[in-house]
Order: sequence, then structure tokens, then C-alpha cells
Amino acid sequence: MVRVMHYDPASDKTGFGDQSLIDQWKSEEASLIWVDISGMNHDEECNLLTKCFDINSLAIADAQRDRHPPKIEFFDNYFFLLLKGLDANTSTIDFTTIQIALFIGKRFLVTRRASESVSLDKGWKEVQNGSLKLSQGLNHIAYRVSRLITDRYTPIVLDLEKQLEQLEESMFNDPNDDLLEQLVSNNRNLKKLRRILTYQKGLFDELAKRKESHLSDNDQHEYTDIFEHLDRLASLSSLYQELTLDLLNGYISLSSHKLNKIIKVLTIVTVVLLPLTLIAGIYGMNFESMPELKTPNGYHIVLEIMGFIVLGLIIFFRKIKWL
Repeated sequence: MVRVMHYDPASDKTGFGDQSLIDQWKSEEASLIWVDISGMNHDEECNLLTKCFDINSLAIADAQRDRHPPKIEFFDNYFFLLLKGLDANTSTIDFTTIQIALFIGKRFLVTRRASESVSLDKGWKEVQNGSLKLSQGLNHIAYRVSRLITDRYTPIVLDLEKQLEQLEESMFNDPNDDLLEQLVSNNRNLKKLRRILTYQKGLFDELAKRKESHLSDNDQHEYTDIFEHLDRLASLSSLYQELTLDLLNGYISLSSHKLNKIIKVLTIVTVVLLPLTLIAGIYGMNFESMPELKTPNGYHIVLEIMGFIVLGLIIFFRKIKWL
């Protein structure tokens, strides 16, 4: 799917349509255009971007890859920004990402994704309802789209604090395998999240400091705003990952403590029963010549010896604080 919006500064009007608006834009000198591509055939997409916007084929190939680290690349008349946005169905730390590419020139903005993007759809609707205007400049549109992409990470990160508190409470009240699985999953996803945020923070830091003819001071200020937001999110994700690791270590310590208590009980039972079993085994042997068997009250004496052994072991275990 290709959707296009075209802005004519002479009439101060924005039109919405399909690829036919690209030909109109090419015939004009001052108009601006935003082309949003989703789910298009790779060869057709490459042909469109190279012929209409003279976009580098290697940059297009990077944009079309399912997995590629966020990156920024500058060309003569545009720059290429590749970001990781959240999948449309993602709302928790167990997230999946999509590649979102932005090609930002003086007169054109091309956004590209393989599937639905909540952030791009929201930005498009903001232009349609007039709260965002192409007349504000394509760098401002790119900033707004990038900010919307970044903002989708915010509730996921902020919700983690409450979730970690609940996991900590569960760890003390009812530690179980599900809790361990959740902690391991959170740690893995936080590591992935921190990596993405750190990558993208670096991109916008470079954009904020880069001196380009088509980047105004206001553009750089806006990109600095995204950098600072990503920096806060990256710091929080790093903090929450450390807290998750602390909870994992605490869970392991509690499990080890619980296991030690079980082993301690089994040890006490074994130590108490072993001498009793030994005595019972000796006097249970079927020999004809066992003088002790003919001892008057021998049975009661043996029971008393067993009782004293049990009592002595109980006193011993209490002394070493095992009981």
C-alpha cells in the first residue's frame, strides 16, 4: 500500500491520494510530499524510491531487511533514519518490533514499514485533522513521527516499576516456577529494550549535533528533545534490569535457603534413625548364641538406650540451632 499527501505552498492546501500525486510533485519546484509505504513488493518499492527520489539502493535494502540495528546515514540531498518501532499489538514488556525507515529530504519525506505502525498512522491522522501540518516543514513531520515511535516505549517502561513490586511481593509470599520464568523473561526483554533505546539515543544525539543545510536550529532542538527522552527511558530500563537481576538473585537465594532447610530436616531424621536402625539390626540377627538375648529385661534396656540416643541427638541439634 502506498499513500501520499502533497502540500502546495502557493495555495496552502494539502491533498491526499495515491502515487499519482508524486508526478504532480515532481513537476513543481516548491511543493512538499510525504509518501508512506507499507507491505509493497520489494522490487516495485525499490524502483519507486530510486526513480522518483533518487534514494540509494543499499539504503533501501537496509530498510527492507527484517532485522537491522537502528542507523542513520547522510546523503547529498537527504538522510536515512532507520528505527525500531513497536508492533501494533504490543503493550507490555514482552514486545515485538518492526523496522520503520524514514528518508528525509528538503522536499520529500518517505516512511516505510513492512506492517501496520500505530505511530505512523497517528501522525498521518494528525495531518488529516490539521493538528500537524506539512507547512511546518518535513523535518518537523519527521520529528513528530519519531517522537510518536519513541512515546510508545514510555508506558511499557513506566509500568515496569509496579510490575517489579508485584513480583517482589510474590517472591516472598509464593515463590514458584512461574515467577522465575517471568523474571527471566523480563530480564531478557529489558536487555533487548535497553539495546534498542541506546542505539536510537545515539542516532538522535548525532542528528541534534549534525550541521546540515536542511537542518535548522529548531530541527536540531526537536531532535535533542527526542534524544533526552530516549536517554531517560534508557536509564530507567537499565535501572529496572538491575532490579530484575536483584530479584532473580533473591529468588535463587530464597530457593537455596528453602532447599537447605529441607536438607537439614532430612539430615536430622537420618542421623536420629541411623543408630536406632543399627541397634535394631544387630539384635534382629538370627543367631543362636547371643548372650544379650538372655539378659533379664534386655528388651527394656535396649529401648532405654535408644531413647537416650534420641534425646542426646535432640539436645545436640538444639545446641547447634538446627532445631
